[in-house]
Amino acid sequence: MAQIFHPSTNVIARVSLLGAVIAPLALMMIGSAITRSPAQTKVQVALDQPVPFSHQHHVTELGIDCRYCHTSVEKSSFAGIPATHTCMSCHSQIWTNSPLLEPVRESYRSGQPLFWNRVNKLPEFVYFNHSIHINVGINCNVCHGPIQGMQLTWKAQPFHMSWCLECHRNPENAVGPRESVFALYRKNMRKADLTAEERALLAGTPYKRSPEELEKGRQFLDDYHINKAELTDCWICHR
Repeated sequence: MAQIFHPSTNVIARVSLLGAVIAPLALMMIGSAITRSPAQTKVQVALDQPVPFSHQHHVTELGIDCRYCHTSVEKSSFAGIPATHTCMSCHSQIWTNSPLLEPVRESYRSGQPLFWNRVNKLPEFVYFNHSIHINVGINCNVCHGPIQGMQLTWKAQPFHMSWCLECHRNPENAVGPRESVFALYRKNMRKADLTAEERALLAGTPYKRSPEELEKGRQFLDDYHINKAELTDCWICHR
């Protein structure tokens, strides 16, 4: 009987079967890479705002405490976005004719609030409380990067679940004294007086705590009555 299929058909069949296995995995990897790219996560992307606000100018140069604008950061789940009258408490006296600040003045005159674009935003199904993190000594820069040096505010972390869990599994890497959280942003701060970890935080660079620092972190877990075993329970973030 004459041969119906050419011998190369066997190779094509094997390649097709292999492709059927590899193609879905490749598509999943490509899809994951796309969803985790800055185009989707907006990491290091400065969003357009009604007014180009500079944290570097207000925090580093003028020494304004974070809590002056983010009034509820120590007592609420939401850090708070400053109302127009907060801005005008200064800008009714300085830069009163600046064209950049006309949206602020118009908001103050009309009583219509400015609509800022949220830079750091978690999905609606995730529960996050700023006050809990601040009150266990977790510095702003851990999540927000070198915020005090940003001319325009951009997102420093993707806030993927894996990123949050990494900290929740090992909280001794992040917790610290409450009083140090905002002390890092004082105007008269001298870099020579800072620890290596504090310098890394301000620069937005990774830092690995030494065994001695980790031991201090574990002591803070006891001081703050943090049950490490509970931090990875689903209900902590999904309520």
